[in-house]
Amino acid sequence: MIKLQQHQREAVNKLENGNILCGGVGTGKSLTALAYYITKVCDGRLSSADQTPYISINKSVDLYIITTARKRDTLDWEEEMTKFTLFPPRPEWNLNVTIDSWNNIAKYIDVKDAFFIFDEQRVVGKGAWVKSFIKITKSNQWILLSATPGDDWQDYIPVFIANGFYRNRTEFLQRHAVYNQYCTKFPKIDRYVETRRLERLRSQILVLMHYDKKTHPNTNYISVNYDRQGFKTVWKERWNPYEEKPIKNISELCYVSRRIVNSDPSRIEAILKIFTNHKKLIIFYNFDYELEILRAFAAEYGLTYAEWNGHIHETIPATDSWLYFVQYAAGAEGWNCITTDTIIFYSLNYSYKISAQAAGRIDRLNTPFTNLYYYYLVSSSPIDLGIRKALKEKKNFNERAFISKKFS
Repeated sequence: MIKLQQHQREAVNKLENGNILCGGVGTGKSLTALAYYITKVCDGRLSSADQTPYISINKSVDLYIITTARKRDTLDWEEEMTKFTLFPPRPEWNLNVTIDSWNNIAKYIDVKDAFFIFDEQRVVGKGAWVKSFIKITKSNQWILLSATPGDDWQDYIPVFIANGFYRNRTEFLQRHAVYNQYCTKFPKIDRYVETRRLERLRSQILVLMHYDKKTHPNTNYISVNYDRQGFKTVWKERWNPYEEKPIKNISELCYVSRRIVNSDPSRIEAILKIFTNHKKLIIFYNFDYELEILRAFAAEYGLTYAEWNGHIHETIPATDSWLYFVQYAAGAEGWNCITTDTIIFYSLNYSYKISAQAAGRIDRLNTPFTNLYYYYLVSSSPIDLGIRKALKEKKNFNERAFISKKFS
C-alpha cells in the first residue's frame, strides 16, 4: 500500500515544474518525486482500498530518470516504482519509463514533452552535463532532487537559467559577481551583489522536506597514531619515500603526507575494537592503498567482506557479521543499508558534501535502528586536523590554502 508521510505529502503539494526537491539523505525524495509525477504531471490519483493500492492517470507523459550509475545498476528506482505499479508500465497507460545515468544525459537532449527527474545534484559548473541539462529543460517538465543543492551561488546558475531567470551564465556573473582585482590570470569571485534577489529566486525554486527523525546519531572521533618522524621528513625534505623521488607539487605533498598518516597500524587496531561491539561495519576509505590494508586485515582475521569502488561492485554480504569497504567517490550516494547501524570512516574526505552523503547511507526512513554510530579515525597530524576543522565548519578542505597557511 502506498503511504506517504506528512512531510512527503506537503512536498508533493508544494512542488512545481523546475523546482529542487531538497531533503536530507533518507527523507524519501524518490517516493515523493514519483507521487508528484503521478498526481501533478499525469493528473492522476493515489488511493488505497482494502490494503490494495489504486492508481489512475488522466494524461500519459513519458518519464525519464537521470540518476547515478550505481542507482541505475542496482535498480533502486525500479523498486520504488513498483509501489506505484509504474514498473513495468501498464500497457493501458501508454507511457514509457527510461532510467539512465548522468554519464548518458546527452542521449536525451532531443526528447520533448516528457517529464524528467534529475536525481542527485550534478548540474554544477558549465560542463557537458550542464549544457545537456539546460537543453532538456527547454522542451520538458522537470524537477531536481538533492540533499545538498548548493554551497555557493554559482552552484545555482544552471537551475536559474533553466527556470528562465537569466539568459546564460555570463548574464548572471555580470549582474551579481564582484571579482578580486588582483587575480587576473585566474579570476576569483570576492563577493556577490543583489543577494536579496538571489535569495528570493532560490526560495522560489527550493521545496524543503522537513521531518523529525526517529534516529539519533552517535558521533565518535577515535584518536589514532601516525609516524611523526616520517611525516616531518616528508614536509622538511619534500621527498616521496614511496617512489624515491622529490615531491613535485602541493597535491603530491598532501597525498604522501596522508599516506604516511593513514597507513598507521593503529587504525586497524581501532577497527578491531569497534568490531567487537558492532559485527556489521560499513567502512569508507579514499585511496587504493587503504583498501589493500583493509583487505589484508579482513584476510588475517578471516572476516567476510565485500567491496564497492570504481572496479568492483559487490552487494553487502548476507551473513551475521561482515565488513563492507566503500570508496567515497564511488559509493557516497545513491544506495542505502538498513541492516547495520554503524559506519567507520577509515580516513577523512576533503568534501563536506560527500562526507554528509556517506553518513546518510544508514540514516533511512525505514531503518529499524534508533541509535546510529559513526566512528571517525583521526590522528593529531596537521593534515588530519586541518581536514577535520574544514568539515566541522561545513567547508571543503583546500590543499593550497592549507599549505600556504602552514608556510606563511
